Amino acid sequence: MRETMENKTMQKQHHIQLLPGDVGETVFLPGDVSRAKVIADHFDTAELVASSRQYNTYTGTYKGVKVSVTSTGIGGAAAAIAIEELAKIGAKNFIRIGTGGMFQTWLPIPGILVITGAVSGDGLTREYFPRGFPAVADLDTVEAMLASAKELGIEVHEGYEWSHDSFYAGSVFSNLDILEIEKPWIDAGVLIASQEASTVLTLATARKCRGGVILASAGCHQHPEISATEEQMVKAISDATRISLETALKLHKLDHGE
Repeated sequence: MRETMENKTMQKQHHIQLLPGDVGETVFLPGDVSRAKVIADHFDTAELVASSRQYNTYTGTYKGVKVSVTSTGIGGAAAAIAIEELAKIGAKNFIRIGTGGMFQTWLPIPGILVITGAVSGDGLTREYFPRGFPAVADLDTVEAMLASAKELGIEVHEGYEWSHDSFYAGSVFSNLDILEIEKPWIDAGVLIASQEASTVLTLATARKCRGGVILASAGCHQHPEISATEEQMVKAISDATRISLETALKLHKLDHGE
């Protein structure tokens, strides 16, 4: 019986195909599969350790600290699978590095946003907690992100995301009147729309881990005629990654004093 239990413990996680020891304590979570490689290229060393479905995982080191990146695909349900399985094999800090569409006209284009909390407009988190449970970013992670951005000389803005399930009910690519749909959140001062922050923050809370989100945005829904260039977005995503890597170092030091 003991041998059976040990074998079960050592089985690879069903979707991400990873074992304990395959990832660092901090895992970055982009949606885009190709962006996982972009983020891994910012590590000092990196190796592709698993590729299954949309879940590509690279593990390596940054300034001597073991870190990983796992792509999650689009939406909260896919991100939740990754977080659940990564937490089982030793991940403790989850940082989503993503994109979204900004709401507020005063934000710069492109913009980099540190998410402090999310409006849970999704269905996934209601299967974990009752409606009204707050999706709040981990304070240590937010403080580390803001400090890292300041040290790197990168402008960021902190605030809320509206997390929702339907891309085409909250996107400039939609035929719907998205500004009418989004007006309550625009008026409330929410900064950006995306699909995963509430999942990342709520699941991290549920699994007693840290959760953080940093987003790069190419434009504002209120001014769809203005958009960042491809070169500007490459730099914005790179800057968000640099902030996240320095954040990982700060969390490692906080936990291990090294």
